[in-house]
Amino acid sequence: MRLTTLSGGETLHHYKKALVLSFPSPRLVCSTSPTNGGIRNNLTAVFNHDGNPGPGCQFELKADTYEEHLNVVAKELGLDPAHTTGLCTAASMDNVAICHESFKELTVSTIVTGGVKRNAARIGDPACYEQLGTINILLYISANLPEGVLERALVSCTEAKVAALQELLAPSRYSSGLATGSGTDGVIIICNPSSPLRITDAGSHGKLGELIGKVVKRAIKEALDKQSGLNPNYQFDIFNRMDRFGVTPDTMWELYQKIDGEHSLSRMLFEDLLDSKKRQNQAVVYSSLYAHLIDQLNWGLISSTDAWETGKVILGQAFETTVEVMENNSLIETYKKIFLEWLKCDIP
Repeated sequence: MRLTTLSGGETLHHYKKALVLSFPSPRLVCSTSPTNGGIRNNLTAVFNHDGNPGPGCQFELKADTYEEHLNVVAKELGLDPAHTTGLCTAASMDNVAICHESFKELTVSTIVTGGVKRNAARIGDPACYEQLGTINILLYISANLPEGVLERALVSCTEAKVAALQELLAPSRYSSGLATGSGTDGVIIICNPSSPLRITDAGSHGKLGELIGKVVKRAIKEALDKQSGLNPNYQFDIFNRMDRFGVTPDTMWELYQKIDGEHSLSRMLFEDLLDSKKRQNQAVVYSSLYAHLIDQLNWGLISSTDAWETGKVILGQAFETTVEVMENNSLIETYKKIFLEWLKCDIP
C-alpha cells in the first residue's frame, strides 16, 4: 500500500511488515545499517522492517549474521540487496509517524517507528545487547547536501531524538537515568543531489538544523505514543515518574508488608489504594521535582547535604507532612517511607 509521496517524488509503501522508500533517481544516503551503511550514492531504496514474530515468540535471524538477515529481508521485499540499505525493529509499521516541516523551497520529512518501554537506555549504562532496534528514523531532506553536511544532519537528528526522550522523561531500563535511546536505534538520512538548493550547514544555528529538530522530535513523540502509549498523560503518574529509582507497586507492597505485617491489607485492596493516589496532582508534581533532585545529586551538581535539605521540603509538600530523618541514609528509602505513610492515611 502506498502511504505517501515525498517532495522529491520518493514513494513510501507499506507491505510485508515493512516500510519501503523508493527513489525515482539517485540519492545521497547516510545509513547506520550494517548492510550498505555509511555514505552511499548508488542505492535505489531504503526500508524499515518489523522483525517481531509475535507475542511469546523468539526473534530469529533469517541468516547467520544481522547484515545477511537484512539482505534476506531486502530480497523478500523485492529489492536488490546490493543497492538497498535497511533497518530492523520490533515496533509495528502500523504505528509509524510521518511528519514534515518546510521553509520556502526546503522540506524535511521523517518516517519514524519506535518503542522504548523494554529497551530504553542512557548512553554509558551497563551494556545489555539486544539485536532489534526500537527507534528507527528515516529522514529525508529535499536539498543537495555535501557528504560532511549529511553526516552533520545525523548529529542533529540524534540530538533531536535525545531531546524528545528527555521531554517525555523516558526512563532507562538499565539504570536510574533518563533514556537517550534504546541502544540499538537506527537512522537513515537521504538527500537529493540533483536539487538546485545546496545547503552547507545542518547544525542547530541553521534553518535545516531547526527543521530537523522540529520534525524528528514531533515524529518520535507521535511514534512512541502510538507504539508504547508513552505520552504526557501516561507519565503523569507517581510510579511512571519514579520507577527508575525502584519505586514500584511491588516495592511499595513489600515495604507495606514489612511494616504492617499480619495487619496489612490484601494485595488487591492495596493496589486499589495505589490506583486512587498515584495520579494525585500535588504528589506527582513534587515527586517529579524530587526525581530531578536525585538526578542532580547523581550528576555531581549538588551536594548530598543540599539534596537532603531540599528533599525534606519537597517531600513535605508532596505528602503533606514534616520530614526530619533520612531513612537508611537514602533519599529513595526516605521517599518510599513517606509515600507509604501518606497512603496509610486513607486506610480505615
